[in-house]
Amino acid sequence: MNPNKPNRAMDKLGKAVQQADLNGNDLPPSPASSSPRNGRRKYALATELVYTEGHDQYGASSTPIYQSATFYQPTATGNGEYDYTRSGNPTRTHLERHLAKIMSASRCLAVTSGMGALDVITRIFRPGDEVVTGNDLYGGTNRLLKFLSTHHQVVVHHVDTTDVEAVNKVLSPKSAMVLLESPTNPLINVVDIAAISTHAHDLNAKCIVAVDNTMLSPLLQNPLELGADVSYESGTKYLSGHHDVMAGVIAVQDPDLGQKFFEWINATGCGLSPQDSWLLLRGIKTLAVRMEKQQANTQRIAEFLESHGFRVRYPGLKSHPQYDLHWKQASGAGAVLSFRTGDTGVSERIVGSVRIWAISVSFGCVNSLISMPCRMSHASIDETTRKERGLAEDVIRLCVGIEDVDDLIDDLRRALVQAGAVNVSLEGIHATNGEQPLDAQDAEDLQAT
Repeated sequence: MNPNKPNRAMDKLGKAVQQADLNGNDLPPSPASSSPRNGRRKYALATELVYTEGHDQYGASSTPIYQSATFYQPTATGNGEYDYTRSGNPTRTHLERHLAKIMSASRCLAVTSGMGALDVITRIFRPGDEVVTGNDLYGGTNRLLKFLSTHHQVVVHHVDTTDVEAVNKVLSPKSAMVLLESPTNPLINVVDIAAISTHAHDLNAKCIVAVDNTMLSPLLQNPLELGADVSYESGTKYLSGHHDVMAGVIAVQDPDLGQKFFEWINATGCGLSPQDSWLLLRGIKTLAVRMEKQQANTQRIAEFLESHGFRVRYPGLKSHPQYDLHWKQASGAGAVLSFRTGDTGVSERIVGSVRIWAISVSFGCVNSLISMPCRMSHASIDETTRKERGLAEDVIRLCVGIEDVDDLIDDLRRALVQAGAVNVSLEGIHATNGEQPLDAQDAEDLQAT
């Protein structure tokens, strides 16, 4: 070969490494940075959820699934945009860039579960570091923090995060992180994200404020815009919306912190698979329409329960103690509520009597779910600790879907009657502390009247 003669094939390969394939078509985005190409959002969030940047060489309207573990390299020294899916995959990068755009982040990373996301975030801890967090937490979060406290000498302070002063009292220069949920799961307490973030950063500029935003999704609340350093959530919930994918999402403003998280993800191999990345991308497109219906259903159900004498926690009700704060930092109330019956046995009978509502952990799905957190999602927290933190055994959590709301209410009403959770009179039904339950036939006869 004449060394002075241009090698067009190698020239094309060189271009492929940067931005084009052998035919001159654009390559998918690079894993080097999952920042959105156009920076900030250009349209309303509901539009941006659907509008994804596409540069597929064949003009595919749906992002292709690059179901490949490895990628061929252009030279002996590598330098291709992708080499191994653990380190980066075009489908996952497309998802991450889309998420970064809708979450107003400099970088977003997708991993295999919500708890996987928190595991990545907490790898910044060193022995002796302190973390300030709430006393009403998701059971899995509590389990991980207990493990870090027991095995890695991380000091964990559980406080009432609805009380800003209580949080401020335990913050110190040794505080490495403030870990928040708002609303909390399952008591639906609301935390002042902006006030706590400001104080934590004033006290220690290196303190990271991380917020679990799973209960609302980026559609209804953006912790990064409220002053948090990290927003993370389980993509299994509202982002997916169908409970057919396990995923976790981490969004950051600081590129250096994002790079650190990426290096841990690459080292441990917990990046989201191509297939699951595609499923999550598909689910995100319908988030706005799903959430609109789910919130409307939840509001109706919350009002139904409250009007019949039950103690309901839902930020869409003006009776919620942090109603004003919630609407100061969020644009919607979400689709999860909790209520109490005053009797654990009655609560168990209600859960066991429903027909449309599925008994299951998790939330954010298109179908409605019912559970008793102390028996399911928060069972890993021992009973004594649950009592100390005000998590009552009789609490029922409703995660509302997109079904016809009258069907959901009718099913719930029948279950309340059958379980003995209400007194029945000519004027209607009203909550009681629980009496002898009616059998199924009697309950249906009463409902029919």
